[in-house]
Amino acid sequence: MKTPDAIPASNSASEPARLIVDLAALRHNYSVLTSIAPNARCAAVVKADAYGLDAEPIAAVLRDAGCTDYFIATPQEGTALRKALGPAAVIYVLNGFQAGLHAAFASHGLIPVIGSSDSLRAFHQEGGGAFALHVDTGMNRLGLTVDEALALPAAHKAGLRLVMSHLACSDDTSHPMNARQLARFHDVLKAFPGIPASLANTGGVLLGPDYHFDLVRPGVGLYGINPASQSAEPFRPVLHVDAPILQIRSVPAGDTIGYGARYVAQSERTIAIAGFGYADGLPRAAWQSGTARLGTISVPVAGMVSMDLTAIDITGHEALARETGRMQFYGEDLGSVAGASGTIGYELLVRLGGRLKREYSGR
Repeated sequence: MKTPDAIPASNSASEPARLIVDLAALRHNYSVLTSIAPNARCAAVVKADAYGLDAEPIAAVLRDAGCTDYFIATPQEGTALRKALGPAAVIYVLNGFQAGLHAAFASHGLIPVIGSSDSLRAFHQEGGGAFALHVDTGMNRLGLTVDEALALPAAHKAGLRLVMSHLACSDDTSHPMNARQLARFHDVLKAFPGIPASLANTGGVLLGPDYHFDLVRPGVGLYGINPASQSAEPFRPVLHVDAPILQIRSVPAGDTIGYGARYVAQSERTIAIAGFGYADGLPRAAWQSGTARLGTISVPVAGMVSMDLTAIDITGHEALARETGRMQFYGEDLGSVAGASGTIGYELLVRLGGRLKREYSGR
């Protein structure tokens, strides 16, 4: 059996895995979304630290591209974003308002997206101010019911800046739920004449102008994911992971690779061990049909993903692997890796590990 070879520490393999974020692609995607919805203002969803990419630089680039409205999940996220963007940004907190937090919202100029009658009463009892109203049109997550929204007293509408709902099935363009929610939302808006409205997430933007209203709120499309397809089109991939090849080894036919011995080499294979694993965000399930890239060449995962390491089948490409000393994960393969792992690209983004050094190109 051939002895495994470590990649010399003097080359680029000595650098740990890095998360490379393409800010030019981010600007491109924002431009695409604004062009698809030209009659609506285009906000940006930057919750969960901009889906794992670091909200501060992401939001700053979007601000410079013309974005004025931002959606985050918690008051803590909103406070950090306010410090980064300054006083001009409009920042909505999607998880709503909880009793006792009025001073925190007011001091940082945060607008709660209120989705229950109890929260709305507490908000007004503590001083009120600007807020958005979330109405549930069929997702049964957050939001007032349609009947509650239609019966809302005039006093509780004071300070209302936006009426919004959220689409449950916009990743499936043919799903009847889309039209059903659109009709319910139109019914709701009859009780709020003159108030700006918002329904569309990224998938909603792609559903067409009937779903755009006054404000669209794309999230994942900004980061290069088309929720209705494994392809990024019409967006550009915004990120990839650049990982070191730590070792190259020959595996004889019949030998197994990785935990559980689930992968059996059907013929002699050349395997590269990459320094990127599930502690960094790559799902263990990616072993089933996940891929990485060696330059422009797609190469398959071979065996169960480990905490810090992943085996990649580079048979026929050993010379290129030795020359570069590194390989790439995600990028244009993000959708297919998510599918291979039984999940969605959103989850892969927010799972990107903290030990991945973030680097930004295309400033």
